Amino acid sequence: MLLLQIENFLLQSGMSWTRFGRIVAHDPRLVGDMRNGRQPRPALTRRIIAFITTHHQNTATTETTHAL
Repeated sequence: MLLLQIENFLLQSGMSWTRFGRIVAHDPRLVGDMRNGRQPRPALTRRIIAFITTHHQNTATTETTHAL
């Protein structure tokens, strides 16, 4: 489920999976490792969800501002 959220985020944002890993976990291999079965610990899971949520909120705010 979390990996699916990350994959959707990457598609929508255009961010590379290595950049995402560097930003969220200081680990450019995070997404690649998750694709191979890695399960992040609860603290990292919370950071990932918070990052995705915040990024979506910032994107929505920016789009609304540009539309005005």
